[in-house]
Amino acid sequence: MITPNCQNAQEREMARIPITIEGDVKTLSPGGHNVLISKIVSEFAARFTPAGRLLYVGDTDEKFAHFNEASLTALGVTIDAHGKMPDVIVHFTEKNWLVLIEAVTSHGPINPKRKTELEKLFKGSTIPLVMVTSFLSRKAMAEYLSDIAWETDVWVAEDATHLVHFNGQHLLQAY
Repeated sequence: MITPNCQNAQEREMARIPITIEGDVKTLSPGGHNVLISKIVSEFAARFTPAGRLLYVGDTDEKFAHFNEASLTALGVTIDAHGKMPDVIVHFTEKNWLVLIEAVTSHGPINPKRKTELEKLFKGSTIPLVMVTSFLSRKAMAEYLSDIAWETDVWVAEDATHLVHFNGQHLLQAY
C-alpha cells in the first residue's frame, strides 16, 4: 500500500520535464516556465544553434540545473552565484557566439535594462554575445512587444522555425 506522502512524491517526480543534454537526461520541475525551457533546449537550440553546447540551463526549483562552469570560464566568463542568470546559455560553436536566452512566462523580456544587466554579467566573455527572448506563443509575445530591446532576437515556440529580429543585418547575429 502506498502512503499518501509517498504517492504525492511519486506524482511530483512523474510530472518533471525531461531534457537531454549531451546524451544525459535531466529533469526540470513541472510548470509553464520549464515547459518553455524544454522547448528552447529541444527545438530552438537544435534548429538555430546546431551542434552548439548547452553551458547552462536554469530551473525554477534549482537555479543551476545544468552548469558547465569550466566551459564558461574558458570563454572568459566568471559567474557570480547571486547574478541573475539568463534561463539558457548556448555556446554556438559554429559561429563562436555565446547565446543568452530568456524564457518569458511571467517575467519580462530582454528589455534595454535587462540587456545592460546581461552585458555586465558577461563582460568578460572573449566571444560575442547574442541575446534571445523566447515565448510560448505570439499572444504572450504581444504583451511584451514594446519592451523588447533592439539588437536582440525573439523566438516563439508555437512558430518554432522562425525568429523575429530587432535590427541588424542578419538573424541571430552578434553585435
